Amino acid sequence: MAESARLHDDVAALLHRADSRYTATRHDLVTALARAGRPVTLPEIIAAAPELAQSSVYRNLDVLERSGVIQRISVGGDHTHFELAEALLGHHHHLICVECGAIEDIHLDADLERAVDRALSLAANAAGFAPLYHSLDLHGRCVECRRIRL
Repeated sequence: MAESARLHDDVAALLHRADSRYTATRHDLVTALARAGRPVTLPEIIAAAPELAQSSVYRNLDVLERSGVIQRISVGGDHTHFELAEALLGHHHHLICVECGAIEDIHLDADLERAVDRALSLAANAAGFAPLYHSLDLHGRCVECRRIRL
């Protein structure tokens, strides 16, 4: 997602609802995530915004996550990634490499997404479960890791 004034307005509104301020550091973090255009690790965030202290990045990522601005994608080991929340990026899913931890966003076509929603709703209803949302992550090996194993 390209960085835009609308993105920053939406982030400011989410932070305001959570009684948090949109500080310069948080603005820089959102900008770094928007420019990355994909889920990124903490080292990648710091490389993209080297003016930010690592301890400040940790604290502010926590505030942004609790405010619904970003989401954390944990894939095990040292491979935690961060991305802008679905409310800002739109609904999507992930391909996650179990070897290197790389994550790629994928979008399902509208018909398939509706079919997934229906199937999940049926399963939830049968269990008496009240769904809020779904996420679909496909775990496997990326092209690079598959090449190494050959």
